[in-house]
Amino acid sequence: MAGTLLSFGHGYTARALARDLLPQGWAVTGTTRSQDALGDIGAQGATPLLWPGAEPDFAGVTHLLISVAPNAGGDPVLNALAEEIAARAGQFEWVGYLSTTAVYGDHGGDWVDETTPPAPTAERGRWRLAAERHWAAIPGLPLHIFRLAGIYGPGRGPFSKLRRGGLRRIIKPGQVFSRIHVDDISQVLQASMARPDPGAVYNVCDDEPVPPQDVIAYAAELQGLPLPPAVPFDEADLTPMARSFYSENKRVRNTRIKEELAVKLLYPNYRSGLKALAITRYSVPASGGSD
Repeated sequence: MAGTLLSFGHGYTARALARDLLPQGWAVTGTTRSQDALGDIGAQGATPLLWPGAEPDFAGVTHLLISVAPNAGGDPVLNALAEEIAARAGQFEWVGYLSTTAVYGDHGGDWVDETTPPAPTAERGRWRLAAERHWAAIPGLPLHIFRLAGIYGPGRGPFSKLRRGGLRRIIKPGQVFSRIHVDDISQVLQASMARPDPGAVYNVCDDEPVPPQDVIAYAAELQGLPLPPAVPFDEADLTPMARSFYSENKRVRNTRIKEELAVKLLYPNYRSGLKALAITRYSVPASGGSD
């Protein structure tokens, strides 16, 4: 059944969801901080809202999606709107908060699932965990938390960097990352909307955590490009943010989305996902985390 979605931080992932919901008759309002993004949101068929700035209208809203990243000052949505959201908690059928698997911290390559106690080591993970808890503390809010792995899809991935040149394979023995195609995030969110379970936490990732150099090598193979040079992690010139990703090493289980939401991943591993992107000739910069 179609509803009315108010999407805070209507970026890459939220737009993928809206692309699937709008043809089903949903009404979608998406907020952005960028004046330039208003036209793109409107062109998709959603209602754009410049926020902070214009006041969000919660009248008739049945579903909330929060993709806004927290910072040292907390969650921007709750900082501004916590009282109104709390007062309307009973109005919403479903609230989704897009978090990150960074909340689990480093597990030396071992497996984690939703029962693993969060122990973030990176600043971004600590901010996310604090935001999760802030949202969960609102009485009566039908909150669902989605801990996303590294996101890729149309517009995000290694292909365009490979074509430009300069991409390297950073080698850190034993290091693996989990990832997820944006289309699979959308289907997980839709499955949760169809069967709300307030308080649920879901890991959203594919079936195969792998070393990052394997992904780059396969992308190069698909494009018929030379294999980028290997650089030891200790010798790599990385930004502090990039280096922080390598400080945590874990394999993330996705069993819950399959058993509780009956999700069958469209792209269960990086090979199927990258092959689909290559076939459709998407141009994609480097993959990132949650919006």
